[in-house]
Amino acid sequence: MASLLSPSMLDSTLTLADYLGVAATAFLASLIGGISGYGTGLLLPPILIPMIGPEAVVPVVSLSALITNASRVAAFRHQFDRNRALWVVTFALPFCLFGAYGYTRLSGPMISVVLGLFLIAVVPLRPLLVRRHGHLGKPGLALGAGGYGLLMGGTSGSGVVLISLLLSAGLSGASVIATDAGISFVLGIAKVSLFQAAGALPPALWLMALLIGACAVPGTFLAKRLSRRLSLRSHSLILDSVVVLGGILLVIEGGSALL
Repeated sequence: MASLLSPSMLDSTLTLADYLGVAATAFLASLIGGISGYGTGLLLPPILIPMIGPEAVVPVVSLSALITNASRVAAFRHQFDRNRALWVVTFALPFCLFGAYGYTRLSGPMISVVLGLFLIAVVPLRPLLVRRHGHLGKPGLALGAGGYGLLMGGTSGSGVVLISLLLSAGLSGASVIATDAGISFVLGIAKVSLFQAAGALPPALWLMALLIGACAVPGTFLAKRLSRRLSLRSHSLILDSVVVLGGILLVIEGGSALL
């Protein structure tokens, strides 16, 4: 494949209806993700792909995530664990760039299959990582950071893996949120910079990413009110079901195009 995207094609084919559809999707994803506590980036790809194509999904979600992560860092800056964040970024950054570059070399159908398999796999992976809560030392955290960096560079919604790693390293509560956001923000800047250099973020997609970030804010606040009426098990069940279903649909769609 010569290049990741055809920017001129995207600019000419995106309509007002597409932007409105993405805005509604971002609000719904932030609402469901806010209820369960994680997963907004996992919910967006299955709905965004029919609108903007598989090649554009990860660059757009990555750019919009910079907005949310920056706000979380500002809100929880006093709970930020600088030492662990620096440790994770050091080992995750090179793999993140490698994963992002690899993403730019994939075809649209292959991206659909890769994202779909990742979404399906992350559901059973999350509880396995959480079971190691407080038992992951620096060598294990470095190894996990490398794997996370690779996932973060080439997929959307890998934040659940980072949260699980930080929990396993002994962090809890607001320190997990703050440190996760800080790490994701730094890696996100590197990732978005690579996508921009590869021509994966034309002006139309910048506008869409900013739209997603803006529309996610009210969904988050509404989710706070709704979450009080649901149990933690219900939260996880809702998100896991939606993520697995979306992953299956992506694999079917991408696999059909490859065959």
